[in-house]
Amino acid sequence: MTMTIHVDIVSAEKEIFSGLAEMVFAPAEMGEVGIAPRHAPLISKLKPGEVRVKVNEKDIQPFYVSGGILEVQPHVVTILADTAIRAKDIDEAAALEAKARAEEALSDTSGKINYSTAHAQLAEAMEQLRSLDRLRKHGG
Repeated sequence: MTMTIHVDIVSAEKEIFSGLAEMVFAPAEMGEVGIAPRHAPLISKLKPGEVRVKVNEKDIQPFYVSGGILEVQPHVVTILADTAIRAKDIDEAAALEAKARAEEALSDTSGKINYSTAHAQLAEAMEQLRSLDRLRKHGG
């Protein structure tokens, strides 16, 4: 019998995923982490990126998170994100538009924009597009 760990992915708006998984991969602040059942307790900030929940050998569910907090207990993984979206639900047109807006803002040399905000918006749009691209390549 394969061991599992309970996973909850919650955004500011709603619960996105709750269920058992064999493994969870998440973009922790210091790099990607892989979490298996009975993992040592851990709390980490999350970077914007893709969380992958390996439900079983044939079902790996990708999610985009805008950042947040990862809490790991031996039998439970909790991801609290400002924004969490199933990769298949990402609006590609909106992500492309956000990317274009951020790139345009970054090209503004007037000094009237907040460059860190524009960089963050660009990074978020790029991660959403990467999640969509990986979903397409791996048959989601």
